[in-house]
Amino acid sequence: MQARSRATVDALVEATARILTRDGFEKASTNRIAEVAGVSVGSLYQYFPSKEALVAAVIERHNEEIMGIVRTALAEVADLPIDKAVRKLVTVAIEAHRINPKLHRVLAEQIPRTGQLKDVEAFNREIHTLVHTYLESRRKEMRKIDLDVATFICVSAIEAVTHNTVLHGAEMLSEKMVRTLVEETTRLVVGYLR
Repeated sequence: MQARSRATVDALVEATARILTRDGFEKASTNRIAEVAGVSVGSLYQYFPSKEALVAAVIERHNEEIMGIVRTALAEVADLPIDKAVRKLVTVAIEAHRINPKLHRVLAEQIPRTGQLKDVEAFNREIHTLVHTYLESRRKEMRKIDLDVATFICVSAIEAVTHNTVLHGAEMLSEKMVRTLVEETTRLVVGYLR
């Protein structure tokens, strides 16, 4: 894709994210998105057939951003003992979800509507694989436990806490509350594994 096309696509995706965050899905029209992006509606339709396609692009970009953070974190904890690794992963999960909590909330509602579930499932599989690999390398530190089950429970617990933190007004969370959440979630997961 040429630089100008890329810039137009980026402007449209950015405008969509801004409108979704500020006004919600219902108020995000292609006309409004084009206007905020500073492009004509005709140009918008050259790249995206519908509002849903634009929302799908926002979801994809948001997921890529979060996955980049998660991949980096999992690479960084590869050699750490379980308690330190879990603490880092929980911290990173909460931080990743705090990037744009309002957008995260809107997108969580829109994912089923835009047919993006398969992408989300692909990310989830990747996270499960990475965590499974880590736990496998730490077998000696863990009680005797089925690794598939352990992976599922660890990822689900961390995901549930971070997701619910964001859905229930995470932007209001103080640093102190975040530290407490990290501490308690780490205790939960490490206690389960050992």
